[in-house]
Amino acid sequence: MPFRDRREAGRRLAERLSGLRAASPLVLGLPRGGVPVAFEVARALDAPLDILVVRKLGVPFQPELGMGAVGEGGVRVLNADVLRQARVTDSQLAAVEARERTEVEERAARLRGGRPAVPLAGRTVVIVDDGLATGGTARAAVRVARARGAERVLLAIPVAPPETVAALRADADDVVAVETPEPFFAIGGWYTDFSATSDSEVVELLRATRGGREGRPVDKRVELPVERVRLPGDLTIPAGAAGLVVFAHGSGSGRHSPRNRAVARALNDAGLGTLLLDLLTPAEEGDRANVFDIPLLAARLGGATAWSLDDEDARGLPVGFFGASTGAGAAVWAAAEPGSPVRAIVSRGGRPDLARLRLEAVRAPALLIVGGRDEAVLEMNREAARHLTAEHRIEVVPGATHLFEEPGALEAVAGLATRWFLDHLPPA
Repeated sequence: MPFRDRREAGRRLAERLSGLRAASPLVLGLPRGGVPVAFEVARALDAPLDILVVRKLGVPFQPELGMGAVGEGGVRVLNADVLRQARVTDSQLAAVEARERTEVEERAARLRGGRPAVPLAGRTVVIVDDGLATGGTARAAVRVARARGAERVLLAIPVAPPETVAALRADADDVVAVETPEPFFAIGGWYTDFSATSDSEVVELLRATRGGREGRPVDKRVELPVERVRLPGDLTIPAGAAGLVVFAHGSGSGRHSPRNRAVARALNDAGLGTLLLDLLTPAEEGDRANVFDIPLLAARLGGATAWSLDDEDARGLPVGFFGASTGAGAAVWAAAEPGSPVRAIVSRGGRPDLARLRLEAVRAPALLIVGGRDEAVLEMNREAARHLTAEHRIEVVPGATHLFEEPGALEAVAGLATRWFLDHLPPA
């Protein structure tokens, strides 16, 4: 049965994908025609929406034959067999790649309005287009998504030939199609309205999914009256947020910590709100004993959480804690309080052992991330994990030290944290 337009095709496709909601997927539309379809899929699944900009690398003297593809962030995948058989030289490959990579970066910046791409690391990704014929672009998109770290990649389309769907299952983890007609003539023949999708329409659809919980972005400075002091904080809530992550900084750092702000940006890009705040006043930070006063820090963290439950922008969002260093001890201590609303905890190079007396009372699932070269803290986390009765896991980032300053280490932390919160925070 033909589709009235791409939006209807997206709604019918979303019905086939309803079982994915529990996996907290990320929906990626292939510009331009795939984005209106993806918009409806993302809305039905309560999932964040982004685009996946991919350009095929065509053999110089036979451009329709793909020898590879490029995507954002320097990602490149090559077909070694085609390169060998077509005898493409390194200089020919470099020339084609340079041209297509420029197009990728310019197009992505134009359609997103300069906004960074949503990280794919550790995510279940659903790639959506308005239809497939040969599937060459879709195959390249799947491979680029994997190269960017996606854990599971599904391809979803309203219409495609059955042989194309079967062939793409060798690349994607699954392929979902509403219609697989035979014989297959053209994608446009399955739409009453198959008019071209404009750049401005793509921009507007992406903006519509990022407009904040009430159709506007939330990014504000706040002051939290907690424990007879006022603590400054930064509250950011993206569109359709799945939850709010409250950060507990440690070892004297605060809301301006570049490492925690990098993790917060990744969470925001994945559709999670963040609250970064200073748990100590400037005067209190001067006393080193306060940095290790876990009951004090936990009380401040609990007060900040109570504030978020009443805030007009954050109200109703399920809450998680992200703790670093001694802040992880405070997060565990606060989560163990009777009636705590906290639904998930992530620790980065943390000291959950500092809350040893409270570990068995924690009910929230906890992820403990430790650097592989941070041996002392790793052992402390292993000891603490022995006393956790709630769901928990230790993730070791190979080669990372305590501050995760090594290339790719902090990105690994962000990917692990994002996945844990999306998996364990219930829908808002």
